[in-house]
Amino acid sequence: MTSMSLPPGTAPVKRQFLLSPATLPTVDDDAAEGSTAHTGTSRVDAVDTDPRGTGGRKKWTKAQKKEKRGANKGRKFGKVHDQLELCWRVANGKICEHGDECRFTHDIDAYLAAKPRDIRFPSITTISDVPPFITGTEEDDSTMADDNLSSLERHTSCPSFAESGVCRLGLKCRFLGAHAKRDVSGVITLVKDEEKMAQTALSATELNFVSADTLKLLRSKKYPMLITDAYLKELEAAKGDSNGPEEYVAVGEDNVATDDPPSISSELVAKRTGNSDPSAQTDTPDVLIRVQEKRRLNWSGKSYLAPLTTVGNLPFRRLCTTLGADITCGEMGLATSFLTASASEFSLVRRHPSEIMFGVQLAGNKPSTLVPTAEVLGREFGDSGGIDFVDVNCGCPIDLVFKSGSGSALLDAPAKLGKIVTGMSRALGEIPVTIKLRTGVKDGRNNAHKIMLRAAKDWGIGCITLHGRTRQQRYTKLADWEYIKQCVDAVRAQEADEGLSPIPIFGGGDCFSSHDYWTNVSSTGVDGVMIGRGALIKPWIFTEVKEHREWDISSRERLQLIGKFTEFGLSHFGTDTTGVNTTRRFLCEALSFQYRYVPIGLLERLPAKINDRAPTFKGRDELETLLASPNSQDWVKISEMFLGPAPESWSFTPKHKSNAHGEESQG
Repeated sequence: MTSMSLPPGTAPVKRQFLLSPATLPTVDDDAAEGSTAHTGTSRVDAVDTDPRGTGGRKKWTKAQKKEKRGANKGRKFGKVHDQLELCWRVANGKICEHGDECRFTHDIDAYLAAKPRDIRFPSITTISDVPPFITGTEEDDSTMADDNLSSLERHTSCPSFAESGVCRLGLKCRFLGAHAKRDVSGVITLVKDEEKMAQTALSATELNFVSADTLKLLRSKKYPMLITDAYLKELEAAKGDSNGPEEYVAVGEDNVATDDPPSISSELVAKRTGNSDPSAQTDTPDVLIRVQEKRRLNWSGKSYLAPLTTVGNLPFRRLCTTLGADITCGEMGLATSFLTASASEFSLVRRHPSEIMFGVQLAGNKPSTLVPTAEVLGREFGDSGGIDFVDVNCGCPIDLVFKSGSGSALLDAPAKLGKIVTGMSRALGEIPVTIKLRTGVKDGRNNAHKIMLRAAKDWGIGCITLHGRTRQQRYTKLADWEYIKQCVDAVRAQEADEGLSPIPIFGGGDCFSSHDYWTNVSSTGVDGVMIGRGALIKPWIFTEVKEHREWDISSRERLQLIGKFTEFGLSHFGTDTTGVNTTRRFLCEALSFQYRYVPIGLLERLPAKINDRAPTFKGRDELETLLASPNSQDWVKISEMFLGPAPESWSFTPKHKSNAHGEESQG
């Protein structure tokens, strides 16, 4: 069988690696940018997938095909806790002010007796491309300290302690043996590395924590909005209405901070993102506002990781920065959720010090919510250097967001977008505002060039990113890089004619290799390419771009990167039982994209194309074959290499039904 016998649009895998010409089911890549990490539900439309796997399987009936295709909507991921929960203050050697009234136990001996055995975190040197792929993680009774400390594993390593010299989870850590010992009196003490703590005080401490006082002011509607109030009054004086008499606070009952709230109804999304009244889309003349001097974004030649919901979390962004990403942006946050003091929304602005250039992306549809949100972010995090730019989402194609007037709906209301951006720019002081656009809403009706000309001249925009697809198109066709070139040329001509300082313009769409990146830069004149799906499938694409090469990465190197992501996840989410299994969940989410990578050493021709569907193939070794598995059960097995066995109470529901392989959830 040669590659010529493969169906059109199939990755050209060499004959010796093919198991079947049948391709794996199609997935909906709008899921990568259409849901929010903290909602526990995916804003995705059902996709038409081919439910058949390898050859030899009977054809399914129409009803079976319907049942097995599309997205698992309303996914929920509950937290996993210890059987006996220890007070976190006691766990860190502190005194609990609640005393006997504390709802958590203070009995350390009882807690340690009930606590599961420590997880032995593997080192890079133990990773192999032959089963069991990681060695040295087997339980060894000889490593137990004594009967009273049977849960401790002396030969483990705590990623948090190894990085910063202290573990904030104390006795609750599932890698406790790495930083605990019994003193001469028989009391368990926690170990700290004071020298490492001093060395890593800045490099290992996350930024952008919101204070309790700020949250209290927002909840009580007493947060001072001086710039916002003045700006909305100017809009009212110019028009008679600032596009809504409502106050800056959001409505809704979901202001309780939870990591996994229930599914969001369309009505609630409309409330959170703004008024869905069609009149809100009415285009009106721009309000001319003097734009103060901004920090200039010198981004030419930089690589930009796109804001990606759910999978674009801090550990993933941190992994991408180690691989060469220059610019990162947090997951899309809803403006009105920030204004109701949602702790889960504020967690989206958390930044790791390794993120050299970091921004926050906001979604909303009116000045009266986006401008005050910008003012809060600028005041709370701007002075400390926690935010380098704020991006306005004008590209999200998902129906619930679009129908509320947010995301790509703003493409059809450029004057309102101008008011939003101008007000945000004023509220943010010297922090630049950027916008992320699609080419238009409907196929054949591109209007991004008009918006870009107005933005570059009148709105004081710091950077424009243009995804080469319409809202209607989604990912069904290739990105239109020719139109991106036309838009860049138009803006550059305007800047030259009117003596304007050039702003960085990034393109986006279908970038999957160093060849794609530099070809698009040279042929269109963009300053760089924003990479989204390509980074999800192969995070090492940033290394390829930096080094101008295609990397035939080995399976062992890929597993090492998975281990690095796990380390970063534990440092961020925590090393206790809850943090371990939260890390496990987001690792499985990452693997739900990475399995789609076809190693370039298996291809008959290069460069690889992101939209090519993979046939059923085997890798060059058993680990490479495992990493290509579309079965979510295998993703859980990979997580167990680093995080130990998944508890019975934990489950993972894949985003796409085709990945479940007959199981609704794995765990």
